[in-house]
Amino acid sequence: MAASDAAIGPAREYSMPDTQPLATDTIEKLRRVSTATITTLLAQRGLRKATIAGVRPATPGSKMVGEAFTLRYIPSREDLDWTGKLDNLTDAQRVAIERVGPGQVLVMDARGDVSSGSLGAILATRLMMRGAAGVVTDGAVRDHREIGDTGMPVFCRAAHPGANKVIFHPQDFGVPIGCGGVAVFPGDILVGDDDGVVVVPRHLADALASEGAEMELKEEFIVARVRAGRSIVGTYPLDEAGLSEYEAWRATR
Repeated sequence: MAASDAAIGPAREYSMPDTQPLATDTIEKLRRVSTATITTLLAQRGLRKATIAGVRPATPGSKMVGEAFTLRYIPSREDLDWTGKLDNLTDAQRVAIERVGPGQVLVMDARGDVSSGSLGAILATRLMMRGAAGVVTDGAVRDHREIGDTGMPVFCRAAHPGANKVIFHPQDFGVPIGCGGVAVFPGDILVGDDDGVVVVPRHLADALASEGAEMELKEEFIVARVRAGRSIVGTYPLDEAGLSEYEAWRATR
């Protein structure tokens, strides 16, 4: 822990069973893989509830890949949250903001509640300056346009001008959470694009990155055949002859 972090609240860390580092090129490979492809590959492994429900990028065209840093909200309570005071060194949301590291995605369990914002532009900007890879919430964000203008990928369900304390109490961070109906563990890999956000269990990330890159290449070939007027019969999926054509095409890439 850095000296500057030591003064910022108590640690609330969850130890993942699998702490193996990712392959060096896994994140870069995943940047080239769509969430649609990833959901297909996860479904082939029996994981069919990996897409965070209802979230979309604040800025269309955003692509996000990063490790999950989790934050959990519970309902606000007047004696805790409506006091008019906020301590940056003890408030779980503010402490979390100062713990998110480069390449990490702040993932918030906002209980699917969009009746106030779960994050605003100032804290989003701080995350960007810390090198965060993005933000995901199954709630709303305030300062929606300003957050989009930061250039950091932010995925949410809605915009709302209210502050988080109106309905949320930030309880803890660095723990397993539910976000949009999906279990998210610290260190899981999140991939986001215009279709939404998919949670990749960390132990599957390397394999999905390699398989996904190959699947994207094959689908590029299939789309080219369809655009050339070929029937989907024998093309989607490729039959034996189509696979032979694909291998010959792939060799020229």
